[in-house]
Amino acid sequence: MNQSAVGSLVPRQAPGSYGLPFVSAIRDRLDFYYFQGEAKYFESRVEKHGSTVLRINVPPGPFMARDPRVVAVLDAKSFPVLFDVDKVEKKNLFTGTYMPSTSLTGGFRVCSYLDPSEPTHTKVKQLLFSLLASRKDAVIPAFRSHFSSLLATVESQLVLAGKSNFNTLNDFTSFEFIADAYFGVLPSASGLGTTGPTKAAKWLIFQLHPLVTFGLPLILEEPLLHTVLLPPIFVSGDYKALYKYFYAAATKALDMAESLGLNRDEACHNLLFATVFNSYGGLKVMLPGILGRIAEAGEKFHQRLAAEVRTAVADAGGKVTIEALEKMELTKSAVWEALRLEPPVKFQYGRAKADMNIESHDAVFAVNKGEMLFGYQPCATKDPRVFGSTAREFVGDRFVGEGSKLLQYVYWSNGRETESPSVDNKQCPGKNLVVLVGRLLVVEMFLRYDTFTADVGVDLLGPKVEFTGVTKATSGPGAV
Repeated sequence: MNQSAVGSLVPRQAPGSYGLPFVSAIRDRLDFYYFQGEAKYFESRVEKHGSTVLRINVPPGPFMARDPRVVAVLDAKSFPVLFDVDKVEKKNLFTGTYMPSTSLTGGFRVCSYLDPSEPTHTKVKQLLFSLLASRKDAVIPAFRSHFSSLLATVESQLVLAGKSNFNTLNDFTSFEFIADAYFGVLPSASGLGTTGPTKAAKWLIFQLHPLVTFGLPLILEEPLLHTVLLPPIFVSGDYKALYKYFYAAATKALDMAESLGLNRDEACHNLLFATVFNSYGGLKVMLPGILGRIAEAGEKFHQRLAAEVRTAVADAGGKVTIEALEKMELTKSAVWEALRLEPPVKFQYGRAKADMNIESHDAVFAVNKGEMLFGYQPCATKDPRVFGSTAREFVGDRFVGEGSKLLQYVYWSNGRETESPSVDNKQCPGKNLVVLVGRLLVVEMFLRYDTFTADVGVDLLGPKVEFTGVTKATSGPGAV
């Protein structure tokens, strides 16, 4: 149905049902975690009701969430309503229908939980923009240094054991890299030593445990992880150690914060959250996602990437520069395609500011003021009405040439890939940095290797990648 035809339709109520209070929410939670899994949970309900906009319960439900009821928007057309801060409020909705204790963030509601209308949101987001701008020249050399060491370790482990777990190595390397890139101070050279990633992971789990399953028996996991929030006291020591590092390492950024009118303590908690939760947490998911998709794409695709990367770097005098990276159209496309299929943050939320209508491809739905809107991003970014019969497949050159028109339907950054973050929206302030880092991973791989193989599986928060072999580069700067 075309745009004008949909717009002329009479709005109707979204189909679906919330079922019996309490009981149905728990039953749906069990479907989500154990009986169906998250993707099937949404897909089966779309199929049942014949609509991509529908009323459902979302986890965690009782007793952590006061109200699990949402209007779900599960196609590429309806999903962007979640980005429109004129239509939806974002206050305290970063994790959805529940909110972790502010004891986990120094007693402050950090930027991710603020609506753009709140004055502190503008100050913190401007701080993040200023930090990124001030450190832009540090990113490429920091990444190449840290990930060159990671790949050297991969090669050693392959010789010794015939395999190498990328996720394990990435957990440490990404923590070191992102802190080095942002602040120029290695966590491992501070009082944290090598404990930073472990402390960060524990702190992340205490915020995200309502939305994940650890693979434990249902009878253990449900009461322990999905019924009540874990007490923050159990990670307070870890958080204090992280905070101590940031307070010392981020001196220049904290000076910038004070010039913007932010309290130094509140700014430090925000920098910690933005670095550890948003940036590091994202890299823990994103980099294995990119690597896994490219591993599965096979040797012929690897050859195309290697040729493009090596040509652009050679033309830049053998250096990896921003200008060289911008010439790598296939590399950029491959990263965007991986982010389309494996978005680091799958769930988005917003509360309707007023009565409104939401359009799907085929219908118009009435939503009432105060209702919670929810989006499961993989449904929207794998929409066959936009991406065709290959919507669920990795097509590495999808966004090359005319395909770049489809970038408006890539939503991983909490906004369209064709739009830019600002203090007035909730789009990721590090959007361009994230894509840059993804491209740098591809560049580092194909300067060093002609091809590689890996087993790709599932980890706690996303893809798991285990190298099984690498073929050293036979041409270009990394040739042996």
